Amino acid sequence: MRPEKITIVADLQGKLNATPFVIVTDYTGLRVDQFSILRNRLADAGSECKVVKNTFLRRAMSEVGLPDISSDLNGQTAIVIGQKDVAAAAKVLKAFIAEFKKPAVKIGIIGHAIVNPDDIKAIADLPSLPVLQGLLLGLLQSPASQLVRLLNEPASALARVLKAKGEADAAGAPAAATEDAPAATEGAPAAADGAPEAA
Repeated sequence: MRPEKITIVADLQGKLNATPFVIVTDYTGLRVDQFSILRNRLADAGSECKVVKNTFLRRAMSEVGLPDISSDLNGQTAIVIGQKDVAAAAKVLKAFIAEFKKPAVKIGIIGHAIVNPDDIKAIADLPSLPVLQGLLLGLLQSPASQLVRLLNEPASALARVLKAKGEADAAGAPAAATEDAPAATEGAPAAADGAPEAA
């Protein structure tokens, strides 16, 4: 392989190592001005669209250990890659395809999992990453606050029962005979044992 080709493959490897997703498209029939619009829209979503030779992409993907999708690497190939949110890139692609009828999505890789065009359309319908993070945070906080309430309630109920028991013992102490004191002491654990059930 000539030095310039080695450089191109190495550059591709670096990009593939840095991205959490790759969406492979066939841009046949897409005009230069349309391709420029797509690139700009993807850039706004934190992604980029790069025209690649299939042979170079095959080699680069193999070198970085991505799944073999050689059967889908034909025709005029452009890949969509990004630094973060695959849903944002998928949304841009879906809207662009609805408007211009191109490019055709052939296959994708998220992490090391192969996804088909229908999966990518479904991902486009997901909320954006910040929205999903907010929903997750809400889910995590809600059970935590409920757990705190559940833990506090039995404790406060037990405290009320023990306080009432203490007040009852204090009120009955002067009338109690010396011989009755052990019996009162023996009764205390039984009342305390019953406290959680009363709560």
